[in-house]
Amino acid sequence: MRTMRKIFICVALSLASAAGISLGAEEVRSFGAVGDGTTINTTSIQAAIDYVSAKGGGKVVFTPGNYVTGSIFLKNGVELELQEGATILGSLNPWDYVKDPSAGWTAIVFAVGQKNVGITGKGTIDGRGYDVGIRFADFVHMGLIKDRLSNDRVNESVRPENIHFYKCDSIEIKGITIKNSACWTQQYDKCTNLLIDGITVDSKNYWNNDGLDVVDCSNVIIRNSYIDASDDAFCFKSHKAWGVSENVLVENCTGRSSANGIKFGTYTLGTFKNFKFKNIKIFDTYRSAIEIATVDGGTIEDVEVDGLQSLHTGNPIFIRVGSRHSRPDSTLPYLRNVVIKNVYAEVPFDKPDAGYSYEGPVEDLPRNVCPSIIFGLPNVPVQNVRLENVEIVYPGKADPEYAYRGTSNAQLDSIPELEKRYPEFSNWKELPAWGFYIRHAEGLVFDNVRLKVADKDYRPAIVADDVNGLMLRNLRITDEFADKKMRQVVTKDVKKLKKK
Repeated sequence: MRTMRKIFICVALSLASAAGISLGAEEVRSFGAVGDGTTINTTSIQAAIDYVSAKGGGKVVFTPGNYVTGSIFLKNGVELELQEGATILGSLNPWDYVKDPSAGWTAIVFAVGQKNVGITGKGTIDGRGYDVGIRFADFVHMGLIKDRLSNDRVNESVRPENIHFYKCDSIEIKGITIKNSACWTQQYDKCTNLLIDGITVDSKNYWNNDGLDVVDCSNVIIRNSYIDASDDAFCFKSHKAWGVSENVLVENCTGRSSANGIKFGTYTLGTFKNFKFKNIKIFDTYRSAIEIATVDGGTIEDVEVDGLQSLHTGNPIFIRVGSRHSRPDSTLPYLRNVVIKNVYAEVPFDKPDAGYSYEGPVEDLPRNVCPSIIFGLPNVPVQNVRLENVEIVYPGKADPEYAYRGTSNAQLDSIPELEKRYPEFSNWKELPAWGFYIRHAEGLVFDNVRLKVADKDYRPAIVADDVNGLMLRNLRITDEFADKKMRQVVTKDVKKLKKK
């Protein structure tokens, strides 16, 4: 018996070595998982996770194959290692998924209240979201699932995300590919010490395919990653008034979206502070390259964007304070201390995401191409925004017969506040500038900003309305088509204007 046991151990170690499995790791096939693309492996995978966690932590290794599963839950100390050629496939059966009562969401891979957990390797998590989403909608029609059905799109929290981590600490997501989610691709909610490094997201096969959602998290690093999503690519939210999102670094990342590239919100109930974005590229994106917005009573401060390339994107910069919702304690929101520097952007005349499977909706027409926007509220101005070394090329071609907004005091006063609207740069339809429209701000600095329009536009480059403290230093406007009598910077109720 001892001899047989020694032989078994030797064979197991040899197989582990051949598969690239480190000593102490457990191969998921050893617990009965089958990578044939058909077998439901939920129980086997969960058994492997539970075993590794119980013995003090380690890796659960997926060797090449297609492992179908419903909801699985990571436990303390467990890392899923997906080897190259290994894919976790979301089950097509809605009953294989769990809506966790604490997290309030449905997912393929959960971690709830755990420490030292992660998913690494060169493998893939494929949610098969289109097929799963259709199955969920069918079940609603058959009366098997209760949901507020809207346009055959089941509510977000019911459709499974690929990854959902809730109230976890010390997380590593490295190297993997995450694709085809039935909802948000990955969500990290109320977590601390999160590292996301070198991942690829390809999730544009269904509704609400956010590439990455970080909700009320602290001490976050996101780097060297590529996200292609049909909804917001890099998204930072706050779901609770007491929530805090702080100390976040995003660097060396690329994003494409049929919504926004980088977005704060839309849910912005809590506190956001100390965010830095460095060396970011956004392309073929329908809405804004970066949207910094607080519309639910939350506060945003100390945000720096250093190095942003925005190519073929509908709107480079959108900064907004709104009052869609208010906090229970009636605390006023604020948005302050924002630095955006070293930016190059090109805005197209055509629809930037045309041809993708889930395009952004054509809405808020008639309007010509929108400018970048900084828009606060009369009692809550956007405070202390600095734009430095920024170059934006706009297409022009604005047709006043299609949409028109003048720059007289009365015409500027007629622009609605729309503080209750879902924040999108297109909300106001036509705006009276082609470069920047600014309203309700204080302490605003443009330093070495270059604005160029490639074709005729009836509007001036910049309109500033109700700005307390505006400095324009080394501003260069290139408009070869403008009437020589046109003022390129139009101001109304602007105090302490300084031009150098």
